[in-house]
Amino acid sequence: MSRERFVECFGGIFENSPWIAEQAFDLERGPAHDTATGLHSVLTRIFRSASDAERLGVLNAHPDLAGKLAQAKRLTDNSTAEQASAGLDALTDAERASFEDLNGQYVSKHGFPFIIAVRDHDKAGILSAFQRRIGNDRETEMAEACRQVERITELRLKDLLP
Repeated sequence: MSRERFVECFGGIFENSPWIAEQAFDLERGPAHDTATGLHSVLTRIFRSASDAERLGVLNAHPDLAGKLAQAKRLTDNSTAEQASAGLDALTDAERASFEDLNGQYVSKHGFPFIIAVRDHDKAGILSAFQRRIGNDRETEMAEACRQVERITELRLKDLLP
């Protein structure tokens, strides 16, 4: 696969961060990386070896859950499907207000949006995690957000590859 094709296929796996696929292309890869698990390993290696500022950029590339971008239909296709899978596209006014309030508090405290692999949770579970995690210190929460990003990318790859 050419570099251009590789980035075209996998550049969106990490939300709006094609640089990860660009750098992963340059790593030594073999047949073991032709699966979702193998490719996830290569991409995750780039993410984990990135600077704190680069990882923060990836976190900030993620949209707020049930936020203004979702309402304006401006999410990536992946994010739209993921949020819909947890019912975040069909919130009551009270639920939407709760998410907006939590999003604001979270970003204000941590400096990046709340990130969770929504496909692993239902709406109630997401709200519960939101309420629990908002109390974390920034370092703990950055580590958790990065783990969640890695889980999201794993699920996205499993949709594309065996």
